Amino acid sequence: MEEIGATVVAVYMRYLHDLLKQANMCSMVGFIDPATPSLDLADCEAKRETVYFLDPLPGIVWSMKRQKHPRAGRKAVIWKTLSGTPKQPSSVECGYYVMRFMRDIIMDPSLAFEKKYAKGKQEAPYPQEAIDEVRNEWAEFVCGELLNT
Repeated sequence: MEEIGATVVAVYMRYLHDLLKQANMCSMVGFIDPATPSLDLADCEAKRETVYFLDPLPGIVWSMKRQKHPRAGRKAVIWKTLSGTPKQPSSVECGYYVMRFMRDIIMDPSLAFEKKYAKGKQEAPYPQEAIDEVRNEWAEFVCGELLNT
């Protein structure tokens, strides 16, 4: 498996946004720039002003809560680290895991991922089939876009 870059993740985000748009669910989640290190693993739930931080590499948790203070007149954002996420075998799989996390989140309109990933125990890595699923969706989306131009 080869490492993928932020552009590949951004294209997959566009695919997921199209799915959300078709289901009239665009306000459900927000996407963060995949070129920003580690922030691509955060899912913001605007209504509850909560940010969920998915932690696939234990011990390398990055949190903005220590760096930023809430602006005057605004409620503080609640940060929750979800440590029960599937663990990456190495850093090479990072982009694939980010894409799979995003897919898992938007395919569950009840947003039950908080309970699923907040177990606090380390989960096994994603099976290869789960990674291949997002790779195939990405390829089909890109081919479809190329044929439509």
